[in-house]
Amino acid sequence: MADLNYVRVEWDAEIALVTVDRQDKLNALNAEVVGEIGEVFESLQDDDKVRGVILTGAGSKAFVAGADIGELATMNSVSGVRVSRDGQRVFRLIEHFPKPVLAAVGGYALGGGCELAIACHMRIASEKARFGLPEVGLGIIPGYGGTIRLARLIGLGRAIEMTLTGEMMDAKRALDVGLVSAVVEPDALLDEAKALLRKVTKNGPVAIRMALESIYRGLDTSTAEALDFESALFGLLASTDDMKEGMDAFLEKRKPDFRGR
Repeated sequence: MADLNYVRVEWDAEIALVTVDRQDKLNALNAEVVGEIGEVFESLQDDDKVRGVILTGAGSKAFVAGADIGELATMNSVSGVRVSRDGQRVFRLIEHFPKPVLAAVGGYALGGGCELAIACHMRIASEKARFGLPEVGLGIIPGYGGTIRLARLIGLGRAIEMTLTGEMMDAKRALDVGLVSAVVEPDALLDEAKALLRKVTKNGPVAIRMALESIYRGLDTSTAEALDFESALFGLLASTDDMKEGMDAFLEKRKPDFRGR
């Protein structure tokens, strides 16, 4: 990775911690921040040392408090499409990342920040977290995939209400509707995020990757096509060293030593 201005990457064993750090703007997304997020995930996807990624925001106030309104205010109809598609490309890269990505949301996740969180595979929130898509109050709509992903995640009716009112949702409500899988004390957020992610990374990495592929393919195809794809992946896994190791470990009553092949 080249020198980054707004995104930090740290490692804790097999977990990469990716932090958006633009605290003076509540970690708001502009073109440079979005580009750096994409650069980081492109670099990490082929790094065999990385089994999972936690994505978070610096400071105690915000995960990502939205897009940079000053930058958005200069858009015209042509540049607006480009801004949306650039963000969609990066967020789709996260959604289709071959390793589990967990958003650790410690504060405001609004607009593009909410869209960033729901592009991740899983989400955990602190009690201070707030979620919302306030774009309609600015005369625009979510442009980084929020109008599609939110409905799939929390249901059509709730997604329509959240998008059309632009109102914020607190952490407890986010847990109730399935937007996040856990709410924890603010000081415990990263520790709890690592503990949750390690429940995933201890499993076979090839199986994890193929499970994610099957889940997301199933959202975009017919049931019959999705089932055929699942069967093909199931068969492919039968030829992996990880499957043999997992089965042997179970029969021998020991922990498996997965190598990702």
